[in-house]
Amino acid sequence: MTRVLRLIVLVAFIVPVLGCEQPTTAPTTQDAPQPQSLPTVQMTLGSRTYTLEIAATDEQRQIGLMHRQSMPENHGMIFAFPDERPLSFWMKNTHIPLDILYLTADGAVVSTHRMLPHDLRPVPSAGPAKYAIELNAGEIARTGLRRGDRIDIPPAARDGE
Repeated sequence: MTRVLRLIVLVAFIVPVLGCEQPTTAPTTQDAPQPQSLPTVQMTLGSRTYTLEIAATDEQRQIGLMHRQSMPENHGMIFAFPDERPLSFWMKNTHIPLDILYLTADGAVVSTHRMLPHDLRPVPSAGPAKYAIELNAGEIARTGLRRGDRIDIPPAARDGE
């Protein structure tokens, strides 16, 4: 074989082998985003008081409680929207079971629901709502809240973008 032909054969053999080289470290998956750092508000829901993170922008509402492995007792999130309209939530990338309350602009409970981790089925409000509050599963029963009850929405949690 000529030198050029040998070189071509050698390159043709080495390049595929180099492409199959085993990595020296284990491959990493992209880390899940860290929980958002959001302002909080204390809210009384029925017979209990909760610390709620306020999700008031489109981006904050879109991320919500996704990627969290747990949520402390007596904590949750309030989603404030710019106006009343039918709302619907799902549990994409949400690892913990949640209860959700949908509320009108004046704080009346529109509906309550249980949501299961990773469930992609929409969970709609039973009517127009301006707020949604997510709590750990089972908390709505502990509050004693029912459809039509009113909740005082603190000023810090009232405005959505």
